[in-house]
Amino acid sequence: MPLAYYIARRYLFAPKKHRAVNVISALSACGVALATVALVCTLSVFNGFQEMVAGFFTAFDPELKITARQGKTFLPADSCLEAVRRLPEVAVWSETLEENALLKYKDRQTVAVVKGVDERFEQLASIDSLLLGAGQFVLQDSVAAYAVPGVELMSSLGCGISFVDPLEVYAPRPGIRINPANPALGLHKGYLHASGLIFIVNQEEYDGRYVLTSLDFARRLFGQAGKVSAIELRLTPDADLRATQQRIQALAGPRFRVENRYEQQADVFRIMEIEKLISYLFLTFILVVACFNVVGSLSMLILEKRDDVQTLRSLGADNRLIRRIFWCEGGLIAVCGAVAGIGIGWLLCGLQQQFGLITLGGSGQFVTDAYPVSVHVADVALVFVTVVAVSCLSVWWPVRYLSRRLL
Repeated sequence: MPLAYYIARRYLFAPKKHRAVNVISALSACGVALATVALVCTLSVFNGFQEMVAGFFTAFDPELKITARQGKTFLPADSCLEAVRRLPEVAVWSETLEENALLKYKDRQTVAVVKGVDERFEQLASIDSLLLGAGQFVLQDSVAAYAVPGVELMSSLGCGISFVDPLEVYAPRPGIRINPANPALGLHKGYLHASGLIFIVNQEEYDGRYVLTSLDFARRLFGQAGKVSAIELRLTPDADLRATQQRIQALAGPRFRVENRYEQQADVFRIMEIEKLISYLFLTFILVVACFNVVGSLSMLILEKRDDVQTLRSLGADNRLIRRIFWCEGGLIAVCGAVAGIGIGWLLCGLQQQFGLITLGGSGQFVTDAYPVSVHVADVALVFVTVVAVSCLSVWWPVRYLSRRLL
């Protein structure tokens, strides 16, 4: 055990001549611990929200999605894509076509995304967990095409779940300029009937903009015979997602993009990561302020231990050893505060997960009643390193200065 650490540990835990020094040291450790608790809990809340949002997207987005790098549509019968289709890791292959269109119901209208899906889409996504209504998930039969709108889109159109009049859908004809004098000539028009179902993802991007219908209807509406805008895949349970994604990308070639669920919603998760980083930086600044208490504690300790320092000098200790003792003292205060703060923060997060102690309020207006939390080991390690590093750096120069002036 290094001599400096041994003496610093004795100084930290041994009774002092002046009781105020013990109190100030304890308060310093408490200040570091409180800042650590704030870091652990805040980062865990951001993790909880991120996982909750990812859960919403998971129910609607496919495990892997193949899209064209250039252009909006492509032919799914491409030879390289056929090689992907034959992979044993691919459990479900679903073709989709989505594009913006104008939806009109009676005197209301709005721009929405019409997403045409094939009969395998129900196997691809956990669509049953999103549907609300008394109908069956049938998007087309020999008579008509049917619509499954998002709940907010239904509300904005004012059509209800089982609307009587069909939805009028307008989309530009490919390659034809719209004449302002007679815009109907440049538009495809279609009708979607009520399926008796709506879907709820609890994300405005989907609930307020998307309407599901059959792939055949979407192809006729947008004039894209035989084409798709994406191929959506579900893998077998034993498939490795990252390895399979890389393999599919190699087979598909540079003309196509293969994205997992997080990459499909990169903007959303990037914003959440930026918010998490900003919160981390602000709380680190608060930690720096809390470390000034450690400097005050060391100042008091240096004044009290003047006689002990003279004894150490008589025994052969040099200035470097003396400074190292008090620097270790500050490090021990930081480590004790960090360990205590991480333990308390982890306990509070566990209680929040189990009992939902802190609620969001709003009388059920939110998708969850309490703040979601998720403790990640990587975040805990980051917090510990941050607290120790900031504390040690903040006391290094004051210890060097005070030991030179007071000892």
